[in-house]
Amino acid sequence: MEEGGSAGSDSSTSGSGGAQLRELERVAEVLVTGEQLRLRLHEEQVIKDRRHHLKTYPNCFVTEELIDWLIEHKEASDKEMAITLMQKLADQCIIHHVCDEHKEFKDVKLFYCFRKGDGTFPLDNEVKAFMRGQRLYEKRMSPENTLLQPRVEEGVKYERTFMQSEFLDWLVKEGEATTRKAAEPLCHQLMEHGIIQHVSNKHPFMDSNLLYQFRMNFRWRRRLIELINEKSSSSWETHESPFCLRKQSHDNRKSTSFMSVSPSKEIKIVSAVRRSSMGSCGSSKYFRSSPTLSSSPPVLCNPKSVL
Repeated sequence: MEEGGSAGSDSSTSGSGGAQLRELERVAEVLVTGEQLRLRLHEEQVIKDRRHHLKTYPNCFVTEELIDWLIEHKEASDKEMAITLMQKLADQCIIHHVCDEHKEFKDVKLFYCFRKGDGTFPLDNEVKAFMRGQRLYEKRMSPENTLLQPRVEEGVKYERTFMQSEFLDWLVKEGEATTRKAAEPLCHQLMEHGIIQHVSNKHPFMDSNLLYQFRMNFRWRRRLIELINEKSSSSWETHESPFCLRKQSHDNRKSTSFMSVSPSKEIKIVSAVRRSSMGSCGSSKYFRSSPTLSSSPPVLCNPKSVL
């Protein structure tokens, strides 16, 4: 029985469909990287309430302080790189000036905040699918969940797999869908956005005993420098890639998950959600709370998961 190696992926990375998938992967990388940074900055109290001219700005950071922090923590080699990295996050609507008066990230004393923290994050269809997938990923990866198991298909043993027929039942059980039939569009959406995939990428979604895996590793620790590094199409499928499919290997090292904020530690609840101008972000819908798609009250700024 064959073990190890990377799953075939030629069909997923060719043509216009492959280009669209890679773009979705790029967007997902930015979202996860930005959220991991936000959690770290909260824990180290770089993000906190600040006052200026008798006005309090909740959950914000000072640009020049953050630049020094990035260099100190080896996330940037110098100030120029730190500014480039943070401008990347600003361009992708991850961070913004608290009053939306500055579009360029500079090494000066300005207050910036994460849109996830102040409730102005744009919620389009791609982000909805991404957040829904992340929530399902965290549920399936919890220690209490035993549905992800090593299994064999066509003589190859894959780890952390699930049968699609069982996945449909699980979605209904978890309240993600009312019936198996209603769960099918969600599975199609997860596949279209590259969140789940057939283990050898040979089959589309179908209600069967075929094996599937989460193609995206939401817990993989990202580094900011990856936001500006150009990657070839083949790099997405390496063993270290957050988007690789998993086959069973002989490496018994435990993978580490990123959790910068203790699940029991509450940071802050913002009682009033600001609705800043989105400018170039082009969306009138806002993300208010944790990764659930339903609307909820005030923003909890300490999500346990990545997004």
